[in-house]
Amino acid sequence: MTDHYQLNLGSLRSSITLTLHTHHAARIWQGRAARDGVRSIMGMAGYISVTNLIKQAAAQDDPYADWAMLQLEEKLMQAKAGMMALTQQLDRVKQDLPTQIDIGDNLNIHPVTLPLYIGSQLGFLTVYLLTDYDTLVRRTLLAHHTALIGRADMETWIDSGAHLLRSLFGLAQRYRLAAVTRDDMAAKNARAHEAIDKFGQPPQDILDGTRRSEFAPPIIRRASGPVDDAGTPADNTDELALATAEPENES
Repeated sequence: MTDHYQLNLGSLRSSITLTLHTHHAARIWQGRAARDGVRSIMGMAGYISVTNLIKQAAAQDDPYADWAMLQLEEKLMQAKAGMMALTQQLDRVKQDLPTQIDIGDNLNIHPVTLPLYIGSQLGFLTVYLLTDYDTLVRRTLLAHHTALIGRADMETWIDSGAHLLRSLFGLAQRYRLAAVTRDDMAAKNARAHEAIDKFGQPPQDILDGTRRSEFAPPIIRRASGPVDDAGTPADNTDELALATAEPENES
């Protein structure tokens, strides 16, 4: 016998926090507000807001959003490889430590714990990269304190890791919403011409939807609901409903 009870299920939610141990990583998170003669620097909250916006636009069949997502994903992978290379340099330095000496991790006695409200996978991946940087800084400071590296190497590695993240944020900061769909581009209407004038012509495989980020959302068709890349209706019932991060005060 078939049950006819109505199941009123809400959205799934999860509590997620981030713990940072270094001032260097905390400054990357916070960014910097513009002051007289000093330009602003995007922080993590601003970056997360941009990635959320890109994901929402990609779900509305905006090919420029898919293009931006792919570019950010590629930049993110490059930054991750760069951070790994810096970490491997530290691993080689640690080999100079005498075997009779054992040094534990240096952890902040009062770390900062931050709540995370992220609606995009690229946002999470970048937070993971920030934790890698936080670990890199801790280990680099410890290597300098224990005379395994000099001050010049310490400052170079810390600055190089920060540059990887800030370069990623800089790419996100240049994103602007095109507000077009693939139908607009195919019709070559006024919106399409305006978008091409502003942002250039997207590659054909992005225009036809055959190349999308592995984290691209299902495209929402107003008439038929969400569809996947193959045109099959998608079921998003149990997708985590995580709120967009609000930009925090920067200093």
